[in-house]
Amino acid sequence: MTRVQKTIKLRDVAEAAGVSHGTASNVFNRPGIVREEVRERVLAAAEKLGYAGPSPKGRLLRAGRANAIGVAAGEPLDYFFADPWARRLMTEVARVCNERGAGLALVSVAGGRNLAWSIESALVDGFLLRCGGPELLVEITQKRGLPFVALSLDTQEPDVPAIDIDDFGGARQVARHILALGHRRVAILGIGLGPGPGRATPEEVRATRFVNVRERALGYWAALAEVGISEEEVPVHAVLNDGENVAEALALLFDGPGPHPTAILAMSDKVAMAALHALAARGVAVPGQVSVVGFDDVPEAESARPPLTTVAQPYAAIAERSVAAILDGTIPEGREVLPLTLVVRESSGPPPLQWMTVSG
Repeated sequence: MTRVQKTIKLRDVAEAAGVSHGTASNVFNRPGIVREEVRERVLAAAEKLGYAGPSPKGRLLRAGRANAIGVAAGEPLDYFFADPWARRLMTEVARVCNERGAGLALVSVAGGRNLAWSIESALVDGFLLRCGGPELLVEITQKRGLPFVALSLDTQEPDVPAIDIDDFGGARQVARHILALGHRRVAILGIGLGPGPGRATPEEVRATRFVNVRERALGYWAALAEVGISEEEVPVHAVLNDGENVAEALALLFDGPGPHPTAILAMSDKVAMAALHALAARGVAVPGQVSVVGFDDVPEAESARPPLTTVAQPYAAIAERSVAAILDGTIPEGREVLPLTLVVRESSGPPPLQWMTVSG
Protein backbone atom coordinates (compact mmCIF):
# COMPACT_ATOMS: atom_id res chain seq x y z
CA MET A 1 0.00 0.00 0.00
CA THR A 2 1.41 3.38 -1.00
CA ARG A 3 1.84 5.79 1.86
CA VAL A 4 0.61 9.31 1.15
CA GLN A 5 3.23 11.89 2.10
CA LYS A 6 1.97 14.58 4.45
CA THR A 7 1.89 18.12 3.08
CA ILE A 8 4.03 20.33 5.26
CA LYS A 9 2.23 23.51 6.29
CA LEU A 10 3.42 26.68 7.95
CA ARG A 11 1.91 25.63 11.28
CA ASP A 12 4.12 22.52 11.24
CA VAL A 13 7.18 24.72 10.83
CA ALA A 14 6.02 27.02 13.63
CA GLU A 15 5.51 24.05 15.98
CA ALA A 16 8.92 22.55 15.13
CA ALA A 17 10.66 25.91 15.72
CA GLY A 18 8.76 26.62 18.92
CA VAL A 19 7.23 29.88 17.71
CA SER A 20 3.74 31.15 16.99
CA HIS A 21 2.12 30.79 13.58
CA GLY A 22 2.24 34.59 13.22
CA THR A 23 5.98 34.71 13.86
CA ALA A 24 6.63 31.94 11.33
CA SER A 25 4.53 33.82 8.80
CA ASN A 26 6.54 37.00 9.37
CA VAL A 27 9.78 35.10 8.71
CA PHE A 28 8.59 34.43 5.15
CA ASN A 29 6.58 37.57 4.48
CA ARG A 30 8.17 40.30 6.65
CA PRO A 31 11.55 38.95 7.75
CA GLY A 32 12.86 42.38 8.74
CA ILE A 33 10.68 42.52 11.85
CA VAL A 34 11.82 39.13 13.22
CA ARG A 35 14.94 38.76 15.39
CA GLU A 36 17.80 37.08 13.52
CA GLU A 37 18.10 34.13 15.91
CA VAL A 38 14.35 33.39 15.65
CA ARG A 39 14.45 33.81 11.87
CA GLU A 40 17.33 31.34 11.55
CA ARG A 41 15.55 28.83 13.80
CA VAL A 42 12.37 28.97 11.72
CA LEU A 43 14.26 28.67 8.43
CA ALA A 44 16.23 25.70 9.76
CA ALA A 45 13.01 23.97 10.80
CA ALA A 46 11.49 24.69 7.39
CA GLU A 47 14.51 23.20 5.62
CA LYS A 48 14.49 20.11 7.81
CA LEU A 49 10.77 19.51 7.22
CA GLY A 50 10.99 20.27 3.49
CA TYR A 51 8.71 23.31 3.61
CA ALA A 52 9.18 25.36 0.42
CA GLY A 53 7.44 28.50 1.61
CA PRO A 54 3.90 29.88 1.58
CA SER A 55 1.73 29.39 -1.52
CA PRO A 56 2.09 32.39 -3.83
CA LYS A 57 -1.59 32.09 -4.75
CA GLY A 58 -2.63 31.96 -1.13
CA ARG A 59 -0.42 34.93 -0.27
CA LEU A 60 -1.89 36.97 -3.10
CA LEU A 61 -5.43 36.03 -2.17
CA ARG A 62 -4.79 37.07 1.45
CA ALA A 63 -3.27 40.34 0.31
CA GLY A 64 -6.15 40.89 -2.08
CA ARG A 65 -3.81 42.18 -4.77
CA ALA A 66 -1.65 40.50 -7.41
CA ASN A 67 -0.38 43.72 -9.05
CA ALA A 68 -0.70 42.01 -12.42
CA ILE A 69 -2.99 42.20 -15.43
CA GLY A 70 -4.15 39.29 -17.55
CA VAL A 71 -4.65 39.61 -21.29
CA ALA A 72 -6.97 36.87 -22.52
CA ALA A 73 -7.73 35.89 -26.11
CA GLY A 74 -9.52 33.13 -27.94
CA GLU A 75 -6.51 32.60 -30.21
CA PRO A 76 -3.40 30.50 -29.44
CA LEU A 77 -0.65 32.19 -27.44
CA ASP A 78 1.49 32.77 -30.52
CA TYR A 79 -1.25 35.13 -31.77
CA PHE A 80 0.09 37.78 -29.39
CA PHE A 81 3.44 37.68 -31.17
CA ALA A 82 2.48 36.77 -34.76
CA ASP A 83 -0.40 39.17 -35.45
CA PRO A 84 0.84 42.73 -36.20
CA TRP A 85 -2.14 44.40 -34.48
CA ALA A 86 -1.85 42.26 -31.35
CA ARG A 87 1.93 42.64 -31.24
CA ARG A 88 1.71 46.43 -31.47
CA LEU A 89 -0.97 46.66 -28.80
CA MET A 90 0.82 44.24 -26.47
CA THR A 91 4.02 46.29 -26.80
CA GLU A 92 2.15 49.32 -25.51
CA VAL A 93 0.38 47.38 -22.74
CA ALA A 94 3.74 45.94 -21.62
CA ARG A 95 5.26 49.43 -21.64
CA VAL A 96 2.52 50.83 -19.42
CA CYS A 97 2.67 47.85 -17.04
CA ASN A 98 6.45 48.23 -16.81
CA GLU A 99 6.14 51.93 -16.01
CA ARG A 100 3.67 51.14 -13.26
CA GLY A 101 5.61 48.17 -11.87
CA ALA A 102 2.83 45.72 -12.69
CA GLY A 103 3.08 42.20 -14.06
CA LEU A 104 1.50 40.90 -17.26
CA ALA A 105 0.06 37.44 -17.90
CA LEU A 106 -1.05 36.10 -21.29
CA VAL A 107 -4.00 33.72 -21.20
CA SER A 108 -5.12 31.68 -24.21
CA VAL A 109 -8.39 29.79 -24.28
CA ALA A 110 -7.79 28.24 -27.71
CA GLY A 111 -7.03 24.67 -28.71
CA GLY A 112 -9.86 23.01 -26.83
CA ARG A 113 -8.58 24.00 -23.38
CA ASN A 114 -11.11 24.54 -20.62
CA LEU A 115 -11.92 28.21 -20.90
CA ALA A 116 -13.21 28.60 -17.35
CA TRP A 117 -10.08 27.00 -15.88
CA SER A 118 -7.80 29.31 -17.88
CA ILE A 119 -9.56 32.42 -16.61
CA GLU A 120 -10.11 31.23 -13.05
CA SER A 121 -6.53 30.09 -12.44
CA ALA A 122 -4.76 33.30 -13.52
CA LEU A 123 -3.23 35.26 -10.61
CA VAL A 124 -4.20 38.73 -11.77
CA ASP A 125 -6.18 41.76 -10.61
CA GLY A 126 -8.25 41.91 -13.76
CA PHE A 127 -8.35 41.15 -17.46
CA LEU A 128 -8.06 42.83 -20.80
CA LEU A 129 -10.14 40.71 -23.16
CA ARG A 130 -9.33 40.35 -26.84
CA CYS A 131 -12.86 39.39 -27.84
CA GLY A 132 -12.67 38.38 -31.47
CA GLY A 133 -15.40 35.79 -31.46
CA PRO A 134 -18.38 34.57 -29.40
CA GLU A 135 -18.53 36.50 -26.15
CA LEU A 136 -18.30 33.44 -23.89
CA LEU A 137 -14.98 34.97 -22.82
CA VAL A 138 -16.90 37.89 -21.32
CA GLU A 139 -19.36 35.56 -19.60
CA ILE A 140 -16.67 33.43 -17.94
CA THR A 141 -14.70 36.48 -16.85
CA GLN A 142 -17.81 37.98 -15.29
CA LYS A 143 -18.20 34.78 -13.26
CA ARG A 144 -14.60 35.10 -12.01
CA GLY A 145 -15.67 38.35 -10.38
CA LEU A 146 -12.59 40.36 -11.33
CA PRO A 147 -12.75 43.64 -13.25
CA PHE A 148 -12.26 43.42 -16.99
CA VAL A 149 -12.22 45.55 -20.10
CA ALA A 150 -12.99 44.27 -23.60
CA LEU A 151 -10.61 45.63 -26.23
CA SER A 152 -12.28 44.21 -29.34
CA LEU A 153 -15.92 43.48 -28.72
CA ASP A 154 -18.13 41.87 -31.33
CA THR A 155 -21.33 43.08 -29.75
CA GLN A 156 -22.58 46.49 -28.70
CA GLU A 157 -24.00 45.44 -25.35
CA PRO A 158 -24.25 48.62 -23.25
CA ASP A 159 -23.36 46.88 -19.96
CA VAL A 160 -20.04 45.38 -21.11
CA PRO A 161 -17.08 47.66 -20.27
CA ALA A 162 -15.09 48.16 -23.45
CA ILE A 163 -12.40 50.44 -24.83
CA ASP A 164 -12.88 50.55 -28.56
CA ILE A 165 -11.99 52.56 -31.63
CA ASP A 166 -14.13 54.61 -34.01
CA ASP A 167 -14.15 52.13 -36.90
CA PHE A 168 -16.85 54.10 -38.72
CA GLY A 169 -15.03 57.42 -38.40
CA GLY A 170 -11.66 55.95 -39.36
CA ALA A 171 -13.06 54.27 -42.46
CA ARG A 172 -14.85 57.44 -43.50
CA GLN A 173 -11.62 59.43 -43.10
CA VAL A 174 -9.56 57.19 -45.34
CA ALA A 175 -12.34 56.92 -47.94
CA ARG A 176 -12.67 60.71 -48.01
CA HIS A 177 -8.92 60.91 -48.59
CA ILE A 178 -9.20 58.67 -51.65
CA LEU A 179 -12.15 60.64 -52.97
CA ALA A 180 -10.33 63.94 -52.45
CA LEU A 181 -7.54 62.61 -54.68
CA GLY A 182 -10.11 62.20 -57.45
CA HIS A 183 -10.91 58.48 -57.30
CA ARG A 184 -14.44 57.39 -58.17
CA ARG A 185 -13.90 53.71 -59.08
CA VAL A 186 -13.32 52.09 -55.69
CA ALA A 187 -13.33 48.51 -54.42
CA ILE A 188 -13.28 47.18 -50.86
CA LEU A 189 -11.34 44.16 -49.59
CA GLY A 190 -13.40 43.07 -46.61
CA ILE A 191 -12.46 40.78 -43.73
CA GLY A 192 -14.88 38.84 -41.52
CA LEU A 193 -17.19 38.10 -44.44
CA GLY A 194 -16.34 34.44 -44.96
CA PRO A 195 -13.29 32.77 -46.48
CA GLY A 196 -13.72 34.27 -49.95
CA PRO A 197 -12.63 35.17 -52.44
CA GLY A 198 -15.86 36.45 -53.86
CA ARG A 199 -18.15 39.42 -53.86
CA ALA A 200 -20.34 40.07 -50.82
CA THR A 201 -23.62 41.92 -51.10
CA PRO A 202 -24.37 44.95 -48.92
CA GLU A 203 -26.93 42.80 -47.09
CA GLU A 204 -24.28 40.18 -46.31
CA VAL A 205 -21.91 42.85 -45.06
CA ARG A 206 -24.55 44.26 -42.74
CA ALA A 207 -25.33 40.76 -41.46
CA THR A 208 -21.77 40.00 -40.30
CA ARG A 209 -21.41 39.34 -36.57
CA PHE A 210 -18.20 41.38 -36.52
CA VAL A 211 -19.11 44.90 -35.42
CA ASN A 212 -15.81 46.41 -36.57
CA VAL A 213 -16.20 44.97 -40.08
CA ARG A 214 -19.73 46.32 -40.41
CA GLU A 215 -18.74 49.74 -39.03
CA ARG A 216 -15.80 50.05 -41.43
CA ALA A 217 -18.01 49.22 -44.39
CA LEU A 218 -20.61 51.74 -43.24
CA GLY A 219 -17.88 54.37 -42.90
CA TYR A 220 -16.64 53.73 -46.44
CA TRP A 221 -20.17 53.85 -47.82
CA ALA A 222 -20.97 57.07 -45.95
CA ALA A 223 -18.00 58.86 -47.53
CA LEU A 224 -18.81 57.50 -50.99
CA ALA A 225 -22.43 58.59 -50.65
CA GLU A 226 -21.21 62.16 -50.14
CA VAL A 227 -20.08 62.20 -53.79
CA GLY A 228 -23.08 60.32 -55.11
CA ILE A 229 -21.64 56.77 -55.20
CA SER A 230 -24.11 54.18 -53.93
CA GLU A 231 -23.02 51.10 -51.98
CA GLU A 232 -24.29 48.86 -54.78
CA GLU A 233 -21.73 50.44 -57.12
CA VAL A 234 -18.78 49.49 -54.88
CA PRO A 235 -17.67 45.85 -55.04
CA VAL A 236 -16.89 44.35 -51.64
CA HIS A 237 -14.74 41.24 -51.94
CA ALA A 238 -14.36 38.86 -49.01
CA VAL A 239 -10.78 37.89 -48.17
CA LEU A 240 -8.97 36.19 -45.31
CA ASN A 241 -7.30 38.57 -42.88
CA ASP A 242 -3.99 36.72 -43.23
CA GLY A 243 -3.93 37.92 -46.84
CA GLU A 244 -3.54 34.46 -48.39
CA ASN A 245 -6.29 34.85 -50.99
CA VAL A 246 -5.97 38.56 -51.71
CA ALA A 247 -4.29 37.85 -55.06
CA GLU A 248 -7.31 35.77 -56.07
CA ALA A 249 -9.67 38.58 -55.09
CA LEU A 250 -7.66 41.06 -57.14
CA ALA A 251 -7.84 38.72 -60.12
CA LEU A 252 -11.63 38.85 -59.86
CA LEU A 253 -11.45 42.64 -59.83
CA PHE A 254 -8.91 43.20 -62.59
CA ASP A 255 -9.16 40.26 -64.99
CA GLY A 256 -11.89 40.71 -67.53
CA PRO A 257 -13.60 43.77 -68.96
CA GLY A 258 -13.42 47.08 -67.13
CA PRO A 259 -13.92 49.50 -65.75
CA HIS A 260 -11.41 48.46 -63.11
CA PRO A 261 -11.05 50.13 -59.72
CA THR A 262 -8.41 52.82 -59.31
CA ALA A 263 -8.43 52.58 -55.51
CA ILE A 264 -8.55 49.69 -53.05
CA LEU A 265 -9.93 50.19 -49.54
CA ALA A 266 -8.56 47.32 -47.41
CA MET A 267 -10.12 46.67 -43.99
CA SER A 268 -6.75 45.84 -42.43
CA ASP A 269 -3.11 46.64 -43.04
CA LYS A 270 -2.34 42.94 -43.44
CA VAL A 271 -4.79 42.75 -46.34
CA ALA A 272 -3.54 46.04 -47.79
CA MET A 273 0.09 44.87 -47.72
CA ALA A 274 -0.90 41.58 -49.34
CA ALA A 275 -2.59 43.67 -52.05
CA LEU A 276 0.59 45.69 -52.57
CA HIS A 277 2.54 42.48 -53.07
CA ALA A 278 -0.05 40.97 -55.43
CA LEU A 279 -0.32 44.13 -57.51
CA ALA A 280 3.46 44.33 -57.82
CA ALA A 281 3.46 40.73 -59.06
CA ARG A 282 0.91 41.72 -61.70
CA GLY A 283 3.03 44.66 -62.81
CA VAL A 284 0.56 47.25 -61.54
CA ALA A 285 2.12 50.46 -60.26
CA VAL A 286 1.03 51.71 -56.83
CA PRO A 287 -0.06 54.47 -56.66
CA GLY A 288 0.47 55.25 -60.36
CA GLN A 289 -2.27 52.91 -61.56
CA VAL A 290 -4.00 51.83 -58.35
CA SER A 291 -4.01 53.43 -54.90
CA VAL A 292 -4.15 51.13 -51.86
CA VAL A 293 -5.06 52.15 -48.32
CA GLY A 294 -5.22 50.07 -45.15
CA PHE A 295 -6.55 50.20 -41.61
CA ASP A 296 -4.74 49.94 -38.21
CA ASP A 297 -1.24 51.40 -38.85
CA VAL A 298 0.71 48.34 -37.72
CA PRO A 299 4.51 48.81 -37.57
CA GLU A 300 5.04 47.09 -40.92
CA ALA A 301 2.81 49.63 -42.70
CA GLU A 302 5.50 52.31 -42.69
CA SER A 303 8.13 49.98 -44.14
CA ALA A 304 5.86 48.54 -46.85
CA ARG A 305 6.73 49.16 -50.48
CA PRO A 306 5.38 51.71 -51.07
CA PRO A 307 4.73 52.91 -47.49
CA LEU A 308 1.08 52.37 -46.73
CA THR A 309 -1.55 55.07 -46.29
CA THR A 310 -3.82 53.98 -43.45
CA VAL A 311 -5.69 55.08 -40.34
CA ALA A 312 -3.78 54.74 -37.08
CA GLN A 313 -5.27 53.19 -34.00
CA PRO A 314 -4.31 55.04 -30.77
CA TYR A 315 -2.38 52.07 -29.37
CA ALA A 316 -0.71 54.03 -26.56
CA ALA A 317 -4.00 55.59 -25.45
CA ILE A 318 -5.78 52.20 -25.54
CA ALA A 319 -3.04 50.65 -23.40
CA GLU A 320 -2.88 53.51 -20.90
CA ARG A 321 -6.63 53.69 -20.47
CA SER A 322 -7.16 49.93 -20.20
CA VAL A 323 -4.30 49.31 -17.74
CA ALA A 324 -5.48 52.21 -15.58
CA ALA A 325 -9.00 50.79 -15.67
CA ILE A 326 -7.78 47.59 -13.97
CA LEU A 327 -5.10 48.93 -11.64
CA ASP A 328 -6.92 52.11 -10.59
CA GLY A 329 -10.46 50.75 -10.62
CA THR A 330 -11.64 53.19 -13.31
CA ILE A 331 -13.62 50.66 -15.32
CA PRO A 332 -15.58 52.36 -18.11
CA GLU A 333 -19.36 52.34 -17.94
CA GLY A 334 -20.15 50.63 -21.20
CA ARG A 335 -18.24 51.39 -24.37
CA GLU A 336 -15.60 54.12 -24.63
CA VAL A 337 -14.71 54.95 -28.23
CA LEU A 338 -11.37 56.49 -29.18
CA PRO A 339 -10.79 58.38 -32.46
CA LEU A 340 -8.40 57.30 -35.22
CA THR A 341 -5.95 59.40 -37.22
CA LEU A 342 -5.40 59.40 -40.98
CA VAL A 343 -1.77 58.69 -41.90
CA VAL A 344 -0.98 59.61 -45.51
CA ARG A 345 1.98 57.83 -47.07
CA GLU A 346 3.04 56.92 -50.59
CA SER A 347 0.54 54.17 -51.48
CA SER A 348 -2.20 56.67 -52.32
CA GLY A 349 -2.21 59.21 -55.13
CA PRO A 350 -4.43 60.63 -57.87
CA PRO A 351 -6.05 58.18 -60.29
CA PRO A 352 -4.41 57.67 -63.67
CA LEU A 353 -5.65 59.86 -66.51
CA GLN A 354 -6.47 56.80 -68.56
CA TRP A 355 -6.81 53.33 -67.09
CA MET A 356 -4.87 50.66 -69.01
CA THR A 357 -6.31 47.16 -68.98
CA VAL A 358 -4.25 44.90 -66.73
CA SER A 359 -3.87 41.28 -67.73
CA GLY A 360 -2.82 38.51 -65.37
